[in-house]
Amino acid sequence: MFGRLERSKGSEPMSDINVTPLVDVMLVLVVIFIITAPLLTSSIRLDLPKAEGTSAMDAPKFVTLVVEASGQAYLNDQEIDPPTLAEALQRTAKQNPETEVQLRADASVPYGKVVEVMGIAQKAGLNRIGFVAEPRK
Repeated sequence: MFGRLERSKGSEPMSDINVTPLVDVMLVLVVIFIITAPLLTSSIRLDLPKAEGTSAMDAPKFVTLVVEASGQAYLNDQEIDPPTLAEALQRTAKQNPETEVQLRADASVPYGKVVEVMGIAQKAGLNRIGFVAEPRK
């Protein structure tokens, strides 16, 4: 037996489950769920009343008011005189007071004429007026 080397057994495969990485992953998931759970639910619950005349898709509409170089006014591409313009804008304001007036005036129109048209719109009850212009080149 002298001179014989004895072989020692090498390490055997481990058959136990290593729980530490599993616990680490689970703790990360718990933290993620704790942070995101309040974001997924609304904190205020409402029972909104129901009405027939309303719709979620009703956006404020607009009318186009054009004043050309000669001072002639057009409402939605229809030629119109100032008294008729006032009546038409009043009807529009009664239907929807949030209607926006998109004012397009020629660059050569006197400022007084633009203010006059704006006054007619405001007197009719339409206070949302947008000025339409072209970008400079």
